[in-house]
Amino acid sequence: MPSTDAPQPLVFTLGDRELVIRRRYQALSIVNDILVALWFLVGSIMFFSEAWTYTGTWFFVIGSVELLIRPVIRLARQVHLQRLPGYEGRPTPESEHDF
Repeated sequence: MPSTDAPQPLVFTLGDRELVIRRRYQALSIVNDILVALWFLVGSIMFFSEAWTYTGTWFFVIGSVELLIRPVIRLARQVHLQRLPGYEGRPTPESEHDF
């Protein structure tokens, strides 16, 4: 009987294809980083036209909120890991500090 303590992968079925996400927090962090880059890129392009400056400013505000979400993702991951049995006292590998 499989253990229910280990996090189960997320599985999305798209037609005859399946997308399996095993590292949820890493995937969430990557998606968040892409959104941050897109908000700031589009906002920067909008600043080339005075007519789009107001909207571009809102894109910068949204990008800033996305930057705030990044540490929230890391905190949620840390809290989740602390709840897993056998994790207590185990150091987080340095390569995982960004997500």
